[in-house]
Amino acid sequence: MAQGTVQVTHTGTSRWRRRTGEYASLSAALEAAAEGDVLTVAPGTYRENLVVPRAVTLRGPEGSAGSVRIAPLDGVPLTVRASAVVQGLHIEGQDSAAPALLVEDGTAELTDLRIVTRSAAGIEVRGAARPTVRRCTVDNPAGVGVAVLDGAGGVFEECEIVSAGQSGVSVRDGGHPRLDRCRIHHASGAGIGVTGDGSGLEAFGCEVYEIKGSGIQVTARASAHLTDCTVHRTSADGVTLDTDAVLTLADCDIHDIPENAVDLRSRSVLTLTRSTVRRFGRNGLSVWDPGTRVDANQCEIHDSTGDYPAVWVSDGATVILDACRVHDVPDALFVLDRGSRADVVDSDLSQIRNTAVSVSDGATAQLDDCRIREASTGAWFRDHGSGGTLNNCTIDAAQTGVIVTKGADPTIERCTVTSPAEAGFYVSAEGRGTFDGCRVTGSEGYGFHVMEGCRTTLTRCRTERCARGGYEFPEGDGGSAAGPVAQDCTSDESGLRTAPAPPPPPVLTATQSTPGLLGALPGQRAVEPVPEPVAPAEPARDSSAVLGELDALVGLDSVKREVRALTDMIEVGRRRAEAGLKAASVRRHLVFTGSPGTGKTTVARLYGEILASLGVLERGHLVEVSRVDLVGEHIGSTAIRTQEAFDRARGGVLFVDEAYALSPEDSGRDFGREAIDTLVKLMEDHRDAVVVIVAGYTLEMERFLTVNPGVASRFSRTITFQDYLPEELLRIVEQQAEEHEYSLAAGTGEALLKHFTALPKGPAFGNGRTARQTFESMVERHAGRVAQLAEPSTDDLTLLYPEDLPEVPF
Repeated sequence: MAQGTVQVTHTGTSRWRRRTGEYASLSAALEAAAEGDVLTVAPGTYRENLVVPRAVTLRGPEGSAGSVRIAPLDGVPLTVRASAVVQGLHIEGQDSAAPALLVEDGTAELTDLRIVTRSAAGIEVRGAARPTVRRCTVDNPAGVGVAVLDGAGGVFEECEIVSAGQSGVSVRDGGHPRLDRCRIHHASGAGIGVTGDGSGLEAFGCEVYEIKGSGIQVTARASAHLTDCTVHRTSADGVTLDTDAVLTLADCDIHDIPENAVDLRSRSVLTLTRSTVRRFGRNGLSVWDPGTRVDANQCEIHDSTGDYPAVWVSDGATVILDACRVHDVPDALFVLDRGSRADVVDSDLSQIRNTAVSVSDGATAQLDDCRIREASTGAWFRDHGSGGTLNNCTIDAAQTGVIVTKGADPTIERCTVTSPAEAGFYVSAEGRGTFDGCRVTGSEGYGFHVMEGCRTTLTRCRTERCARGGYEFPEGDGGSAAGPVAQDCTSDESGLRTAPAPPPPPVLTATQSTPGLLGALPGQRAVEPVPEPVAPAEPARDSSAVLGELDALVGLDSVKREVRALTDMIEVGRRRAEAGLKAASVRRHLVFTGSPGTGKTTVARLYGEILASLGVLERGHLVEVSRVDLVGEHIGSTAIRTQEAFDRARGGVLFVDEAYALSPEDSGRDFGREAIDTLVKLMEDHRDAVVVIVAGYTLEMERFLTVNPGVASRFSRTITFQDYLPEELLRIVEQQAEEHEYSLAAGTGEALLKHFTALPKGPAFGNGRTARQTFESMVERHAGRVAQLAEPSTDDLTLLYPEDLPEVPF
């Protein structure tokens, strides 16, 4: 068959028709073909706008995939209006106002098509069309990958959207496709977007990744059902639901999301079953507005990369967690605002850096048969109107089991707190609460500690082996109308302990660390135990040792010079003062600018140690905070939070990460300004007590200092942290390998240099964190390779090869 010709094999039974025929153009062949005919297209480029009006088969020659190009100069290259079969074609479009492949009717079968185009859509399915699309690829950097609209449907099997200038898959106006084992990546809108009343989507075994936007977006009364799907590496939220959207996720994995893993608003409903949410920068589940609801069953939420609660419920929303696990996060569950509610059943909350469950501003939380382990605070009912019930729960190895403050009134029934560092149950600031059948064992502080003015009721409670006493009530309380009431409570101590009313404790915030909080409160015991000998604290390192650790860090040459220059000025100033000479005033507060992963927090910690070794700071410890730790939800709370963070940092360094977030460009009624003003005043009033370092991206910090001149005037200098060079990233990997007893085989170092050189260096580039993640990926791949060996040698177990490197994401 000559190039540029079309052979038509007729299947009609009429003896007047030829069995085969050749045509000089596709259009002529399609016009001559009858239903059932097979059109085999010779290799070549066809500058035609084709319309398939009948149920024919249109295909390229066997064994020559991609040799037939349909590439008109404008318009729609291929329109299908029947139950035709189209196979093995390469389709190119150039019209930004038209799709490359338009399916308007019928149940067409589209197989092994490659669509490389700059069109409005790679594939558009509309109206009554119900195609089956198999193993097709769409590359459309100018528009939508696949659009299904106007009530159309269809099945897409093993298809791939390799790029899209807008959404990878867009479903609207009543469209309802099914995606099976598809891959959607490098889209500049949502990976999958479903919108509009009656629009729906089903997806099975699909992967959505490298999206400049949300991975999955369902809005405006649309619905979707995803099973065994993965969403990762987006630039915005992993999953977004808005305005009466309905989504079901079953056996799905959402990970490596810089913002919220899942965000719901405006009466949207999410059902989450046997799914995992991990490595997210803000909230794992962010749930807002009355009528919005999440029902999660047998799910796992873990490994937050930011400083935000894993589950956030506010503005009247509802969350149900049934048989779920939340672990390795800053805070597990925050429930805020009147009408908001969280119901948690048979779930585990563990490895929580701050508060496992926080209830405030009139919200309600109900926990039944739950287990909380290794948290700073197990549950905190914060203020008036906030309440709920903890029933048959256990809290183990927390600093404080349950805190009730500011008029909150929860019911705590049959709960056990084991081995708290401060207190099992702590009630202050006119908190209330009913405790029935609760137990505290092995507290390093008190079992139940109730402050003056708290109308708390304890019934049938018991304490065992509490170091400071089982029950601590103010003098005169224990049965007064204005204080706690205890009935049928027992202890292995000598009974209820009372003490003179101490000064009021500091107001607590969600991120305040509780060590020392209760231990600082005075109390009286009938017999004071003889204190056990305390091992002497390790002596602080001298400045030369700390500077040696600084010098050992990879790269950061300019940073090291700046820190050494500042250290030298402080040291000489100290010596001049000792000699009775005037010492130059050195402002120790600093601005750190640069990308994430460049060592800002590490250098801040070392800077604090250096100042402590020089006698400038009392302790030199580092307290790291961000906007969420300083800015409250209502007027006045921000100043309290900022004061508390500053107090925790006394004698050390207060490190404010992403400080520019305190002064957003569109601030409106934002309370960040209150945090800035409070911090500036504290820096002025206590200039020798705390060193403050504000940090963030370079351009954002420049704007922050420009619009806040009162802040800028209080910092001595700005230190810029440059991105790591490929050679420095290689050195970090080498250090990681040496630390974990691995070695780089011949050629691996060169391969790593090429890998780091090829990595995209956008805003999301992780610098040192990327190097560490690369090493971890290499170790995983190495393990998968060596596990297949029956008797691996020592070299097999230790050498990392170039093939262990992960692929470079694009």
